[in-house]
Amino acid sequence: MSTSALPDLDLDAVPEDLRDSVHFLRAVTQLAEKDNVITHSPIYTDRGIKLVESGARIDSRLYDRLVQAPLREAIDHHLMVDNMVCIQSIEAEVMVQCETQGLVKRLVEALGGAGRLLAPLRFMPLPMPIAFKLTLMREQRPELYAHSLQMMLVALYLAIEAGWSERDCVPLAAAGLLHDIGMLYMPPAWTDPAHKLTLEERKQLVAHTVTAMWVLREQQAYPPAVQMAVLEHHECMDGSGYPRGLQREQISPMGQMLILAEVVSAFYEKYADLAGPRLSLMLRMNHRRYPPDLVEKILPLLAVDVDASLEIGPLTAEVQAMGTLLGHNFASWQQLRAQMPAAAASAAAVPALAPARAPGAKAAPRPVERAMVWLDGRLKALEKELAQAGSHPKQLADLLGYLHGDVQGMAELALLHREAVWQLEAIAHGCLRRWPQLLERAGPMEQAVAGWCQACSTASDARADAPAAASAAVQDA
Repeated sequence: MSTSALPDLDLDAVPEDLRDSVHFLRAVTQLAEKDNVITHSPIYTDRGIKLVESGARIDSRLYDRLVQAPLREAIDHHLMVDNMVCIQSIEAEVMVQCETQGLVKRLVEALGGAGRLLAPLRFMPLPMPIAFKLTLMREQRPELYAHSLQMMLVALYLAIEAGWSERDCVPLAAAGLLHDIGMLYMPPAWTDPAHKLTLEERKQLVAHTVTAMWVLREQQAYPPAVQMAVLEHHECMDGSGYPRGLQREQISPMGQMLILAEVVSAFYEKYADLAGPRLSLMLRMNHRRYPPDLVEKILPLLAVDVDASLEIGPLTAEVQAMGTLLGHNFASWQQLRAQMPAAAASAAAVPALAPARAPGAKAAPRPVERAMVWLDGRLKALEKELAQAGSHPKQLADLLGYLHGDVQGMAELALLHREAVWQLEAIAHGCLRRWPQLLERAGPMEQAVAGWCQACSTASDARADAPAAASAAVQDA
């Protein structure tokens, strides 16, 4: 079971902040600062005290009054806003994605048009409180709203390919669109990649699926299957997901659609380049985590065009050569890092290398030290990207075994490795461009870092020679 799962989760317990989330209330009052948000019915506390009259305009001055006492009902049950999200606006925004987003354009091309993706939306229930929440998401969290639309379309594509009827796709469309509505109750900073979640924040973030389920349950407009699918959209087939750590058939069919649609959408949003090959390899390597029948339906959309004349032997040799090259450079950097304390002490012992400073003043980082921090951060990011796609050199042996005889998969892996080698060279060139004084090799640290950068800068030369040598070695074997 996932360490993020909540095995003792009580699905009948209403989340504490469902009606009184300070983050949701803050977002509402911020929306009211730029849009006309009005109450269509009075707002009461749970003790029957009227806080706001019907017809009142909401603004930030009401925030303190709204958070001082528990509310009888969720605040969005009483609110409306100009230009509120409706089915027609959702259809219009979907058409924009169909014309502009690479992933969605592929879905449309595969289906022969956008009509089958749009059809279920016309019958999707959209109560006013849900429409208000979606408007809040669109205006305050536009990236989350765009993700929700794209994820919905991927889920609908999977269902259409799986033979679901238009009628069956209606609740799935609702589940896809509303799967992340619980994120409106979480601090916006948590979705910032630069924000490092604490253990407690991570536990709270896991609960956003529960909050989303309860938001839908309170409306009584969506069947239990929709509520359950929203709850399950971060589960995994091998039990490593959350919030309940479910496995295989324990996850509903609609939930399985959302699981795969979520990861497909996330990959295309995260990676500007080569998202398809990255995702294809990740799905192949993690075939136990995702529904295999649905994965088979999405893989053709992720494939890169492969030259029919390509042969598995030379491709495998190229992949092995580039994997060895990347692994060697990553390992040599780690070795260099491990040796640095002794080198730093040696450099500091040379007076000519020690910067002059006032007695007791803290020494400013030397250029070589800044360069090492810069290099370390970028190399870790590159290694993380490779690992997420299942194509890190440490994963290569398993991946080669899994892709044995698969020309398409091997071509995708070669493409990713070429890109990774190019990025490695760019990192090395970037370091020497920022700190050219490293090339003076004034001390052991400078000499080591400059030597590593120059070795990586010639990676393309090694890459050009390595496939032929590796291919010969494979043939000899």
